[in-house]
Amino acid sequence: VQLQASGGGLAQAGGSLRLTCAASGRIFISLDMAWFRAAPGKEREFVAANSWSGSEKYYSDSVTGRFAISRNSRDGNKNTIDLEMDNLKPEDTAVYYCAARNPHEDHARYEYNIWGKGTQVTVSS
Repeated sequence: VQLQASGGGLAQAGGSLRLTCAASGRIFISLDMAWFRAAPGKEREFVAANSWSGSEKYYSDSVTGRFAISRNSRDGNKNTIDLEMDNLKPEDTAVYYCAARNPHEDHARYEYNIWGKGTQVTVSS
């Protein structure tokens, strides 16, 4: 399974960006999918997650009310997620990573074992 993230870039504080992550490969089930981020000099942290069914969504306290995660099946791929990021702040500047896991395997809450390459988000003040 491969994850491809897109949509990063530069935004001004208060602006918006959308990230998209699509899974590809031999996938026969819906995956739990999530976003993490790593700011310069900081450890990677959880941002948001969407359960395999699309019905459960989780957010970190720092993005609640500003970011929204959703399934995107526009191209028929049920393992595609969007992260709508509104009211961006300079502290949102980070490399954002898409992650996924098989929901039928036993994982800790924030444990994901499939990772994509990151996409840079830079927010200027």
